[in-house]
Amino acid sequence: MDCSAIRNFIRRYCAGEENWVDSRSVYVGHREPPPGTEAYIPQRYPDNTIVSSKYTFWNFIPKNLFEQFRRIANFYFLIIFLVQLIIDTPTSPVTSGLPLFFVITVTAIKQGYEDWLRHKADNAVNQCPVHVVQHGKLVQKQSQKLRVGDIVMVKEDETFPCDLIFLSSSREDGTCFVTTASLDGESSHKTYYAVQDTKAFRSEEEIDTVHATIECEQPQPDLYKFVGRINIYQRRDEPVARSLGSENLLLRGATVKNTQRVFGVAIYTGMETKMALNYQAKSQKRSAVEKSMNAFLIVYLCILISKALINTSLKYLWQSEPFRDEPWYNKKTDAERQRNVFLRVLTDFLAFMVLFNYIIPVSMYVTVEMQKFLGSYFITWDEDMFDEDLGEGALVNTSDLNEELGQVEYVFTDKTGTLTENNMEFIECCIDGHLYVPNIICNGQILPGCTGIDMIDSSPGGLGREREELFFRAVCLCHTVQVKDDDVMDGMKKGRRHSAKSSSVYISSSPDEVALVEGMKRLGYEYLRMKDNFMEIETRESKVERYEQLEVLSFDSVRRRMSVIVRSSTGDIYLFCKGADSSIFPRVTEGKVQQIQARVELNAVEGLRTLCVAYKKMSHEEYDRAATILQSAKLALQDRDKKLAEAYDQIETNLVLLGATAVEDSLQEKAADTIEALHKGGMKVWVLTGDKMETASATCFACKLFRRNTQLLELTTKRIEEQNLHDVLFDLRKTVLRHSGSLTRESISGLSNELPDFGLIIDGATLSLLLKPAEDGSLGNYKELFLEICRNCSAVLCCRMAPLQKAQIVKMIKASKEHPITLAIGDGANDVSMILEAHVGIGLMGKEGRQAARNSDYAVPKFKHLKKMLLVHGHLYYIRISELVQYFFYKNVCFILPQFLYQFYCGFSQQPLYDAAYLTLYNISFTSLPILLYSLMEQHVSMEMLKREPSLYRDIAKNALLRWRLFIYWTLLGAFDAVVFFYGAYFLFDNTSLTSNGQLLTANTSMMFGNWTFGTLVFTVLVFTVTLKLALDTRYWTWVNHFVIWGSLLFYVVFSLLWGGIIWPFLNYQRMYFVFMQLLSSGPAWLAIILIVIICLLPDVVKKVMCRQLWPTAAEKVQNAAKQTWDHMSEFTPLASLQSPSYNSNEHNITKATRSLPHSRTVFNYVEDYDCSHRQSVTDHTNIYYTSRADLLNNRPALETSV
Repeated sequence: MDCSAIRNFIRRYCAGEENWVDSRSVYVGHREPPPGTEAYIPQRYPDNTIVSSKYTFWNFIPKNLFEQFRRIANFYFLIIFLVQLIIDTPTSPVTSGLPLFFVITVTAIKQGYEDWLRHKADNAVNQCPVHVVQHGKLVQKQSQKLRVGDIVMVKEDETFPCDLIFLSSSREDGTCFVTTASLDGESSHKTYYAVQDTKAFRSEEEIDTVHATIECEQPQPDLYKFVGRINIYQRRDEPVARSLGSENLLLRGATVKNTQRVFGVAIYTGMETKMALNYQAKSQKRSAVEKSMNAFLIVYLCILISKALINTSLKYLWQSEPFRDEPWYNKKTDAERQRNVFLRVLTDFLAFMVLFNYIIPVSMYVTVEMQKFLGSYFITWDEDMFDEDLGEGALVNTSDLNEELGQVEYVFTDKTGTLTENNMEFIECCIDGHLYVPNIICNGQILPGCTGIDMIDSSPGGLGREREELFFRAVCLCHTVQVKDDDVMDGMKKGRRHSAKSSSVYISSSPDEVALVEGMKRLGYEYLRMKDNFMEIETRESKVERYEQLEVLSFDSVRRRMSVIVRSSTGDIYLFCKGADSSIFPRVTEGKVQQIQARVELNAVEGLRTLCVAYKKMSHEEYDRAATILQSAKLALQDRDKKLAEAYDQIETNLVLLGATAVEDSLQEKAADTIEALHKGGMKVWVLTGDKMETASATCFACKLFRRNTQLLELTTKRIEEQNLHDVLFDLRKTVLRHSGSLTRESISGLSNELPDFGLIIDGATLSLLLKPAEDGSLGNYKELFLEICRNCSAVLCCRMAPLQKAQIVKMIKASKEHPITLAIGDGANDVSMILEAHVGIGLMGKEGRQAARNSDYAVPKFKHLKKMLLVHGHLYYIRISELVQYFFYKNVCFILPQFLYQFYCGFSQQPLYDAAYLTLYNISFTSLPILLYSLMEQHVSMEMLKREPSLYRDIAKNALLRWRLFIYWTLLGAFDAVVFFYGAYFLFDNTSLTSNGQLLTANTSMMFGNWTFGTLVFTVLVFTVTLKLALDTRYWTWVNHFVIWGSLLFYVVFSLLWGGIIWPFLNYQRMYFVFMQLLSSGPAWLAIILIVIICLLPDVVKKVMCRQLWPTAAEKVQNAAKQTWDHMSEFTPLASLQSPSYNSNEHNITKATRSLPHSRTVFNYVEDYDCSHRQSVTDHTNIYYTSRADLLNNRPALETSV
């Protein structure tokens, strides 16, 4: 048992809060600190043994049994089994024990094998050799024997054996390249930095002389956060203190790349490493189908209890007359007569519970789990969802939510990297009001006649020239880009070459930074490298300038900006800052703000990503004050992030605005087609982005989230400044409700382009006001008003969103009164919160890392793959598992209701109708495999049809196939079939006579009559009926279906012959001996079986035929239309003509017309002459463009010539 939480609680609250410090001290190389500096406190830490396994040899059986019996179904059948052992029940304990034992054993073997593989992997890792520095020499030892404080040496392409503080490397600048693919999936090379005072120690002898103590936080699972400091004792003076952050922490599981060797000190080992702390699974999500299944089980449990109560009551009513209580052939003993009445009633009640307990399908849980597990492979095997560029296909991180993919009502998507490619290209920059566009490059060569810089406006004057040079230097210096000399690194191309003379490649975790640095290179300013903390750039005059990097104020999603403080060769100190306009403009005191802001807004309307650049010149006194504040914040072990944010806020003030940049992020392939298909499927799509409103709005028009008839409603800070929030909300509500009568689901889902629909735009600041609690602690009615407006909008755009706000929106929609099923899709770490919050989370394998894919339920390479995942896979998964659940309850009603009816004819004596072998194998063998195969392979509509007709998705919305109405229908159908089974066989055995040897012989069939003959006939009809019912429901037939369905029936017949001693005479089971053979030898029995099966299946067949003709579903309409089309083609169209060019001419014309479309930026060329304040006119031009594109596809010849 893990007692760490209890121990921490005692230490914290019993020892006193003032004595509690959530940190640890680590002595580098196990050297004690010098006398008088600090107290030496030996601390015990775990060794480096990794344990990912769940069980040991000794605790496997008890622990596994405990976990399995925590499931309600398993525990229920365990209780039934124990009741059968304790009291005298009508059925053998084997009938309940064997299925339970089968389920428990299969699950235990599966889990035991998986755990054995984990043990095997653990041993391989723990016994891996590592190199440790001891007494100035390298010593090899096993990984599991590492201790905190050991100095470890790791070579190139080796993985770090534990979490290490980076001391030095073979590189002169004290850096190393690391890949963390095994931790977060990111294959890009990250740069880590050694401690400034130890990076010069590159040999074993030198590194062994390091005398230092590290203070850091206790282990915690966040891979991207670390707080600590190192005290280095160089002389007898005070120790030198340096801050430690995540850039100094080398994580276990990461791999060294392009660095010969690295030295580090072990800081966290074994199960305290961040990788081990991330082993635990995410919170479990439950699908709507699982919730319905549990509700149905409760209903059937109530039915079971009711049956037992009714039979118990009727038994004692039947036995109220003395001759019925004690018939002559079954006299009671004195002990039975003196037995307590309450105990007798309880025993009989439990006996009836045991007799009818098979109505609860224990094997359904196993079948559902197998269906989900095996069905998930269809996603990973889907070739249509494989991306050639990435070389990867879709991934399934959890198979528990397969069917939930078919129930999605709201889709929340990120914009950058999800709807767009996240493949940035530098377009232009605006410096002090003057516009600069890079030279035109074709295949890496500058076209003749093009100058290095194409200045659209007139050349700036003296001050303008100074600002221009400062701008170029700011962009070249304010970044975290690393330079790699090789064009190809580890087989992956990391950048693009724009000059034949240089082969440098830029590496960064942000594509925006790479695009900006490459853009400056094309404009004449090239960033060369970082060496010894000096950044080198080359100007247009081929002059190399060196700047000392003094401080880096890192970027974060809250500040939305980053800064660097550098010192030039002349001694001047500059702070260069870049970030979003909303975070830069409020801090600017000088510069041409209006002109630059106008250009930023115009670029945003065109869908470009913009950044503003500012600077300030710092005096030496100002820098000293800033350095003191930063150093104090960096060395803090408690609340370091908060203190750093406050320090950044103080330093980044009184800036001078230099200009702005524009970067283009192209739309992903088929993003518009995917969103349009989701709309037609009845799903509402929300875009949640951190970009500004104009940029996001242009992207939404491009991807058809907003269409030509969409009326945009704004709920933004600008409008709230003009009106109060209450009035704005009521105005919007009045607007959407005025047209609510004309808005149908078809218009909202995109099936109609004529009726107007609404699109809502909201920003993060307004959302904060909506979600802000009132003084009384309630949210007021603003939240409900907002939700009512959103319900009547076909699409919603949320801009300027923080990551936490994205999760808040998803949570708000989940908690609304409709409780819709939500899906969130994103590609970056800022999307993880909403991915975890949504019912279904999908991560994209994008360029912003793999955090989203790692934390998601499913991962896909591109946004376009969402269409097939939902409309095809999700649709089929839901159809299949819905039929599986309903069918299991149906066949168990058919199975147990004849047993209930039989009690009325046996004096409620708890006599079983079926033999024990049939009771045991009914759900395990005779009827389980056909439904499992059906739930894996059934296609009621072809996959191509589901992709072509997204509206079919709406047929299964709101858990349509597991509603109470259909559940009652299946239950009543099962009850009808059970009554037909029982009374059909009962009337067949009517008019029996006693033969000379004491056997009963039926007058109408001349067949020996007995309890087991009657039960066998009922069971035979039962097995054939439920199996043929599934065959009637099957639309997609393969040889596997035929083999399993007819093979199951054949297996039942063969088993019955075997069990009756016909095939295997040695198995002459007494009560079933020759019973099945006697049944098959009677012609009337064969006739009865055929008639009863037909009578049972007839009502369901009639119902399906009538509903298909009178009230067809959308899927049935599509099937009929496809059949009529195929019949028409086969009758009038020769097959050869289908391949002729003329037959496909329309499609060819559409393709040709589409390819003739100009690039989207050309539409806005003429807009640049307009006044930027006329934002609405620009938006109108955007609408006109997409209107003409839609008309182009409908009226090809006329518009093709006009284009």
